[in-house]
Amino acid sequence: MEFIRSIALFSIAGKPVVVYGGILTLCSFLFTAYISVSNLKGNHRIPFALHPKMAVLSLILACIHGFFALSIYW
Repeated sequence: MEFIRSIALFSIAGKPVVVYGGILTLCSFLFTAYISVSNLKGNHRIPFALHPKMAVLSLILACIHGFFALSIYW
């Protein structure tokens, strides 16, 4: 677990990797929601078929982020 903690706390531009993982996860969830909302409003530039794939990616990123965040404390 110490190896995972060292990865989570590795500093990039003064912030730990876990912070960037959280930002990336949030952006992924927001983009997933954007796909759904934009298709409901009639904007089909981004196909709705991408929505479930982005949802899976968002959940995977959230699990990795959560694992890194919990590894700091355990």
